[in-house]
Amino acid sequence: MSNASGALYILSAPSGAGKTTLVKALLAQDNHVCVSVSHTTRSMRNGEEDGIDYNFVTQEIFTHLVDQQQMLEHATVFENSYGTSRQWVESSLAQGKDVILEIDWQGRDQVLAIFPQAIAVTILPPSQHALQKRLQGRGTDSESVIATRMAEAHSEISHYAGSHFLVINDDFTKALDDLQCIFTCRRLKTPQQALKNHQLLSELLSTGD
Repeated sequence: MSNASGALYILSAPSGAGKTTLVKALLAQDNHVCVSVSHTTRSMRNGEEDGIDYNFVTQEIFTHLVDQQQMLEHATVFENSYGTSRQWVESSLAQGKDVILEIDWQGRDQVLAIFPQAIAVTILPPSQHALQKRLQGRGTDSESVIATRMAEAHSEISHYAGSHFLVINDDFTKALDDLQCIFTCRRLKTPQQALKNHQLLSELLSTGD
């Protein structure tokens, strides 16, 4: 991957930590960022659009993509398969876009094994109590489902050390600033800046002869 390419970011978080809302806000203020659209074998739901919410494919096609090593990561959840297209990610990076993958810690570890230069970020709630209140505040899940999500959250949180950065989503504005800072900091590294400002650097280093 050349210095001109974008960076691959892996964002992981327990359900209710606010990852989706943070990513949406980041996209609204940073036009150099895009989010990978996962492939899935599950049926399309009302209001969803193919290619926008997911790339909906048959199990046969999905299995073929996996066999051809065209998936950066993949998993089966409730008998449905989900995965990230390696070709799409590499194409987007080559165009200079920073790409976000919204996946769990297991997917994160799969991707880091293939793309060790990827940047992994874990987003956490400020407390278990706050997480439970957020899940209850959705008003869409029963208490038993919330209890299951809390157990899943504990598992997800326990793997935080596999990420390079931690963002605590207590105050939303600060959490968004922290997340943006991670993206901005990478772009300010010398190789990226040297490529972006090569004409300026050439001028500054000119002897004036």
